[in-house]
Amino acid sequence: MGQACDHTRVNGPSIPSRATCVRCLRPQATCLCALARPTAHRTEVLVLQHPQEQRQAKNSVAMLRLSLAHCEVVVGERFAPGALEDLLHRPGRQTWLLYPDVPAAPAPAAPGATAGKPVRLVVLDATWRKSLRMLLEHPALAALPRLSLDAPAPTRYRAIRAARRFDQVSTLEATVQALAILEGPSFDAAPLLDAFGCFVAGVAARQRPQACSGQA
Repeated sequence: MGQACDHTRVNGPSIPSRATCVRCLRPQATCLCALARPTAHRTEVLVLQHPQEQRQAKNSVAMLRLSLAHCEVVVGERFAPGALEDLLHRPGRQTWLLYPDVPAAPAPAAPGATAGKPVRLVVLDATWRKSLRMLLEHPALAALPRLSLDAPAPTRYRAIRAARRFDQVSTLEATVQALAILEGPSFDAAPLLDAFGCFVAGVAARQRPQACSGQA
């Protein structure tokens, strides 16, 4: 009997919990659907999301999934080898991993990109420590050629979520920057990034302690 695969897809229908939006899977009070910005793109995006990020109110992947037509989100921490291979590779596409070349997990020698061949971009949605663990525990991930953001644009995310590295950005910001590299001027992420700024501002406002009603 094959090894069980500890992951869950979130693109398809799911059973909503009480007062939860069935589209964005967020509580109705913090529904993200109005912030979705349909964004034209050619590259397939596969997000492997750590389970602890799935219900994180500050997580940016829900907006990404709502805005990108070719975006698949799979929740899991450990994946059976065969199931992971099926997720990573699609006929007619070259697969790249969006991840920096770091000493703890050096990038393999990058093969030359096949001109004109579409890309399947794999993105890890987790904290820095957990994403590194996911990479080290899955040889198929570690073997993928890497796409790194050498000089990421300044992030708006620090207003709501601390980062351990100066170059860390949200998963949404990293993904759209990677798509801009892969697709060039034809990819316009500006409306989505503006909407993400509104999302960050909304979360920041909810995090501020409310003033006591009896305060002078």
